[in-house]
Amino acid sequence: MKTLKGPGLFLAQFVGGTAPFDSLDGLAGWAAGCGYIGLQVPTGDLRLMDVERAATSRDYAQELAGRLAAHGTCFTELSAHLQGQLVAVHPAYDTLFDGFAPAHLHGRPAARQQWAVDQLRKTLSAAANLNLPAIAAFSGALAWPFVYPWPQRPAGLIEAAFDELAARWRPILDHAEDVGVDICFEIHPGEDLHDGVSYEMFLERVGNHPRARMLYDPSHYVLQGLDYLANIDIYHERIGMFHVKDAEFNPTGRQGVYGGYQSWVDRAGRFRSLGDGQVDFKAVFSKLTQYGFGGWAVVEWECALKHPEDGAREGAAFVREHIIRVTDRAFDDFAGAGTDAARNRQILGLGREQ
Repeated sequence: MKTLKGPGLFLAQFVGGTAPFDSLDGLAGWAAGCGYIGLQVPTGDLRLMDVERAATSRDYAQELAGRLAAHGTCFTELSAHLQGQLVAVHPAYDTLFDGFAPAHLHGRPAARQQWAVDQLRKTLSAAANLNLPAIAAFSGALAWPFVYPWPQRPAGLIEAAFDELAARWRPILDHAEDVGVDICFEIHPGEDLHDGVSYEMFLERVGNHPRARMLYDPSHYVLQGLDYLANIDIYHERIGMFHVKDAEFNPTGRQGVYGGYQSWVDRAGRFRSLGDGQVDFKAVFSKLTQYGFGGWAVVEWECALKHPEDGAREGAAFVREHIIRVTDRAFDDFAGAGTDAARNRQILGLGREQ
């Protein structure tokens, strides 16, 4: 068993236009003041880091690490969620997802995809220069518009979508192998990899690639009605990252999983700040500890009600209280009998004269 590291904080939801949220140093100092010791940093914002420079210059990457260390923090992982989304975009979402790419790529889906692949490769190389074991990413989605089969899907449609998704990701995964860094796909509605079955479909098509791992976030499973504890039992060997995020699902006679097109605050399923939702985090931390997960417990704040700064401050304390420092001895060691092989045979009655 291993003791989880933390608390860490995913910075994506906190980057803003005013200090201290508009720079890496400002965010690191603020997060440290909230009680965080690790930061998961998105690579798409130049205010936080220049990923191209970090990919090619170990000195620059280590300079970034030193700047975090000056605030008592460190990198937990790098995030390329938005770039991963752009690896595979169904045309129905082209206009909406253009916002994830530079303006000169808007309306140019093929060029946008090439840029995203290049960004992922650079994020992997930057992670290697930072001595980080993994990056986080979305898988993107070609099949998501067809998640509910009406009208009935043509035979082979989903298989073709996953064949193409795997073909796009395989070279990126091979680069991940070359630099020794995992890609942890966040299992997330809106992505083709949105549950265990879809992850397995992808994994089969990339030859069970050792670098294709999971980012475990129980909140996304609560909102799907998926057993988030059994998920750890099934996939613990593939879980490489952990987002600590809460959620609640309260279906009514008027709406359920799909939410009736309502805003987040009015949906039956909604994300909540830590401790305000329904996730049994004592059980989650216990299972991850039981299976030897030694990575970071990273808070991802998303809440329909609470202010983000309050959610962040409370989240650091919440994670610290839930991390289990693993035992170095069995609880009944005090009653050890000090037996050896010969005595064991004697206790069992073996070797006695009949």
